[in-house]
Amino acid sequence: MLDKFQESFREEAYELLNDLERILLILEDQPESQEDIAAVFRVMHTVKGSAGMFGFTEVARFAHEVESTLDAVRNGRIPVTPQLVSLTLEARDHIREMLDEPASAGVKFTAVSDELIERFRAHVAPATEPAGLGIQEPETSLQELTGEEENGSSQNDAPNKDVSQAKTASDADEMLGETKEHAHPVTYRIAFKPGESILLNGTNPVLLLDELAEMGELSAIAYTEAIPPLSRLEPENCFVAWDLLLTTKKGRTAVRDVFMFVEDDSELTVEIIDEPEGDEHDHEYRRLGQILVDRGFVEAGKVESIAVRQQRLGEMLVEGGVDPRRIEAALAEQEHVERSRKKLQNELSSASVRVSSEKLDDLVDLVGELVTLQARLMQTAVHVGHSGLTLVSESFDRLATELRDNTMSLRMVPIGTTFSKFKRLVRDLSHELGKQVEIKTIGAETELDKSVIDRLNDPLVHLIRNSMDHGIEKPADRAAAAKPIEAQILLKAEHSGATVVVTVEDDGAGLNRERIRARAEQRGIITPGQELTNTDIDELLFSPGFSTSENVTSVSGRGVGMDVVRREIEGLGGTVAIHSTPGKGTSIQLVIPLTLAIIEGLLVQVGEAMYVFPLSSVGECIELNHQDRLNNGKRHFVANRGEVLPYVVLRDVFSVSGNEPDIEQIVVVSAQGEDIGFVVDEVIGDHQTVIKNLGRLYRHIEGISGATILGDGSVALILDVQKLCSLAKREHHVSH
Repeated sequence: MLDKFQESFREEAYELLNDLERILLILEDQPESQEDIAAVFRVMHTVKGSAGMFGFTEVARFAHEVESTLDAVRNGRIPVTPQLVSLTLEARDHIREMLDEPASAGVKFTAVSDELIERFRAHVAPATEPAGLGIQEPETSLQELTGEEENGSSQNDAPNKDVSQAKTASDADEMLGETKEHAHPVTYRIAFKPGESILLNGTNPVLLLDELAEMGELSAIAYTEAIPPLSRLEPENCFVAWDLLLTTKKGRTAVRDVFMFVEDDSELTVEIIDEPEGDEHDHEYRRLGQILVDRGFVEAGKVESIAVRQQRLGEMLVEGGVDPRRIEAALAEQEHVERSRKKLQNELSSASVRVSSEKLDDLVDLVGELVTLQARLMQTAVHVGHSGLTLVSESFDRLATELRDNTMSLRMVPIGTTFSKFKRLVRDLSHELGKQVEIKTIGAETELDKSVIDRLNDPLVHLIRNSMDHGIEKPADRAAAAKPIEAQILLKAEHSGATVVVTVEDDGAGLNRERIRARAEQRGIITPGQELTNTDIDELLFSPGFSTSENVTSVSGRGVGMDVVRREIEGLGGTVAIHSTPGKGTSIQLVIPLTLAIIEGLLVQVGEAMYVFPLSSVGECIELNHQDRLNNGKRHFVANRGEVLPYVVLRDVFSVSGNEPDIEQIVVVSAQGEDIGFVVDEVIGDHQTVIKNLGRLYRHIEGISGATILGDGSVALILDVQKLCSLAKREHHVSH
């Protein structure tokens, strides 16, 4: 049982250590940030306490010493320096190594722990008073354990503060509270009665409500009793008023600014009715009667008399002449605030369940089987022609689609979790190579299947190391080229249909194509004097074992870089493209699918066999007359949109026998930076494709990436477009 708890602790500790690395890198750039200093201390404090609880005594001992140093930083006795950040990062890595081993193996790390502890003590020693007394254990308070800062006594105990100054400070705080955002969402009640002529001024009040809705969660009650009979109605006038409930972090000024241009001609009140703080908000919100009394809709005595008789308050008030819309507005306020409080409480308590990736994979597999079964049910319903069965099939299809989308979303994680790891990589390589490099990220919120992200890590590491070593110049060389001394690497991710485009871009020297060509000639990859375009030269980088480094270093020179990148990305069903400008830098684009489990495909037929193209790579479908193909002979080209389109005949690739139809179809796909067509007998249509592995015997067949089961139970092969293009070029199906 203890092993189970230890494993849970490991998972949580790994997340804490990842956060620690991220915060330390921020702190290195912003050493005065008290918030980040406190966050670093809290992480180490939590790791220390939890490690001791679950038997990792060596981790707890080491973390305690590191925590003592961080406490000295927190108390202002020593400053944050690059040396301290580097030392703390080493400590973070050491803790990670200890956690990777069983708790009982901690003793073998004692020597390394002691060496690091001595370095921490040496770093703090100059600031201790008196010298040589060692580091005292920091006091631990409830506020520290919960992540809250203690208030300093200097603020609360300041003697004889001038009254006028206190009033000024109070007024300033109040004014600031009007404009600044709140730490937690607050709920405003907004009573808005626009002037009758608001429509004549060109203002649509509904658009004002839409603007409020963009700020948070909005509930609205419209009062329409002022609308006159149709015979006396002026369509250019506005007779509607609204009672609005808005839960947002925005300040009161930001809320009122929505009504800036209509406030003078309208009746407007904005008041905070609920302002929860931390976890102290789980008490029940005000009852219906109290809300009605506070709003002035009913007298307190009347509510009390009804309460004594234990009658239904709302019904009795309506019978007593209270406007039902007022009661409805009060009920809406009660429901809105309680809903907002529950949502905030869930967020504060991190209401989530940790599920192993294996269980998620099993769930996706089961959903895949369900999708396949749904396709068979749909086909059976169409074949039988029974209306009742068709209706059930369509409902089942809708539910299966929703279940598929929700299940797949469980495996989607932001790519920013991967991006954040590379800040440490760039920092360490900068020191090792003697270069000044800053890494920037765009699109960290872009989501990908976790299985895709896991396999994306190594290719990105290769690309960043290449940029640091080969692309970015030394500071002196950048200065001579009139470039900023500090170079930049940009990591960017963005959605593009059913794919994600990940770009690694640097502002270095760009590719040295002459050197690449010379190296390729030296290794016999190309013949001397062979005519090559810039794109052809760039493609040489993907040759197995290719490297332009003269010496093998810890960073590069072993020839296991770009070919590994392409192999990994193509294994994901993606593509790699290089764009480089001499003197300005290099950009490498990785286009990868969102998920590897269920994809949208285009089902085609060749002879009796069925094949599936990934729909994300398909551009269009065009017709090919059989006689035109015969006239072309061995020249597999066709005119398409004013361009020459090379094509591949799948019958030839897969040796399919039988006669071709008079009119064939060409599926045009984008692969390896160009368009290429694949000739098939017939295009069947879109198909929701559940990817199945082919098994060991067929795993290495080129041009096939998997299989799927069709509605009738037959099997269709999923085509690997990238491999098919390479195969076609090698076998001279397509000549340039």
